[in-house]
Amino acid sequence: MSSNPLADRMQARLEKAKAMRDEDKLYRHNGVLYPTLMCPEEHLKCLDGLEARDDDIMLVAYPKCGFNWMVGVMKKIIAEATQMKNESRMPPLIEFFGPEVLKAAVEAPSPRFLGTHLHPDIMPSSFSEKKTKTVVVFRNPKDTLVSYYHFCNNNPVLPSVQWDSFFSQFMKGDVGWGSYFDHALAWNQRMDDPNVLVVTFEDLKQDLSTGIQQICSFIGFSLTEAQVQQVAAASTFNAMKESSANSHGNMGNVIFRKGHQQ
Repeated sequence: MSSNPLADRMQARLEKAKAMRDEDKLYRHNGVLYPTLMCPEEHLKCLDGLEARDDDIMLVAYPKCGFNWMVGVMKKIIAEATQMKNESRMPPLIEFFGPEVLKAAVEAPSPRFLGTHLHPDIMPSSFSEKKTKTVVVFRNPKDTLVSYYHFCNNNPVLPSVQWDSFFSQFMKGDVGWGSYFDHALAWNQRMDDPNVLVVTFEDLKQDLSTGIQQICSFIGFSLTEAQVQQVAAASTFNAMKESSANSHGNMGNVIFRKGHQQ
């Protein structure tokens, strides 16, 4: 047993997944597919018990749009700005919480950093009511599709897929977390919301320092130029892949597959 409970839980689920049939690895909740082991129906049903706070910070991205990369970047921003290490024992995705972790989230100190792949209409309503500062990452759908395809075939908790069938499923939204296009359109409608900042994977990859400054300004944090450069330097693919062994265990190599910071 390691000193990282989150990595231990992920490892246990990987072991359990090896004994599961592919057809059992996804299930449908309100018409949308979700991974059975990572966010069972019990987790989704208890999400309404997660009450937003005024100073929460939320990161949103459809799967394989740069979510895990930006988790690392934003944790570094928060650590620099607040002098808090922010070594959360919570998984970054609220849909992974479940009752036990939900209790830890309720007791966690502010500011809480939370994340989700969920469509905005499925997120707990309190985050909209509290006007939670929400950073949304968009990514080119073609690159998202390719990355998601490889992720499914490298991740034991998801069913293995063939390219032709997965392409059709992706276009129909018949994949984990539902339709990329519905997700993108729903957040696109909120681009004028002062509490929503939409950034793109491509812009962040091209100029991460500017992206960090933009995010800091949006969430009300002030970093020096030196701090911005420090966060950017620590957020390269190689640095994130290396640190993912501690944060994600064996899943680190699955999440950070290649040098595209997915």
